[in-house]
Amino acid sequence: MAQGPFHGRHALVTGGTRGIGVAIARRLVAEGASVTILGRNAVRAETTAKEIGAAGFAAADVTDRDGLTGAIRAAEERLGGVEILVNNAGSAESSPFLKTPPEQFARMLSVNLDSVVTACHAVLPGMIAAGSGRIVNVASTAGLKGYRYVSAYVAAKHAVVGLTRALALETAESGVTVNAVCPGFADTDLVRESVARIREKTGRSDDEIVADMVRDNPQKRLIDPDEVADCVAWLCGGGARSVTGQSLAVAGGEVM
Repeated sequence: MAQGPFHGRHALVTGGTRGIGVAIARRLVAEGASVTILGRNAVRAETTAKEIGAAGFAAADVTDRDGLTGAIRAAEERLGGVEILVNNAGSAESSPFLKTPPEQFARMLSVNLDSVVTACHAVLPGMIAAGSGRIVNVASTAGLKGYRYVSAYVAAKHAVVGLTRALALETAESGVTVNAVCPGFADTDLVRESVARIREKTGRSDDEIVADMVRDNPQKRLIDPDEVADCVAWLCGGGARSVTGQSLAVAGGEVM
C-alpha cells in the first residue's frame, strides 16, 4: 500500500472524521498518500487518523479563517506541502425560505463556501509553484439542482460549483486541477441520525423515511460513501489530469 499511486503525496481532507470524509481519507491512505485528517474535534481527529492509518491530524473549525489556515500550515510543516486537497467539511440546515433568517444564510455560506475559499487560498500557491496539485470540492446534488426548504444550503453549494469552475480556468496551465463531486443522499451516520429524528417526530418507519429521501434517485437507494471516495481518488490520479472544472454527480442518475 505504501507504494500506491499517491505514495509520497500529502493529502489533506477537511471534515475527515466521519461519513464521506473518512471514506475518502481511508481510500487515499490505501492508495499510499500521507493523509492529514482535519476535523473540528482534536480527539476525534486523532482517533480517526490512528484507526485508518493516516499520517497525521489537525483540529480546526473550518469557519475560523485564521484557525483553518494555521492548521493547514502546521500540517504542511509536518508532512510537506499539500498536494491533494479535499474540501469535504460542510453542513445543512433546513427551513422554508420565508422562515430562513439572514443568519442561517451566513452560516451555510461560511461552512460550505468560505471554508473552501480559505483552504484553497492556503494551498494553491504551493501547488502552482510545484506545477502540480489536485483540489476536489465535495459539493452535493444541491449544487446542481434545487431542493425545497434548504435554500441557504442550495445557494452555498451552487456557489461551490461556481468557484470550482472559476478556479479550474485560472489554474488550467499550472498543472493543478480543480473539480467537484456532487453526492446525493448518502448512507452516513449524519443521514441515519436525521432518519432517527424524523422517526421520533412522525412515527414513520426507517424504510419509509429513506424511501422518501431517495425518491428522486432513479436507483432508489442511498449512496455508499465508498462510491464517492472512488470518484475522488480517480480525480486525484494521473489519468484525470485533463479533467478539470467538472462537477461529477454521484447520485444514481438523479442529475444528468
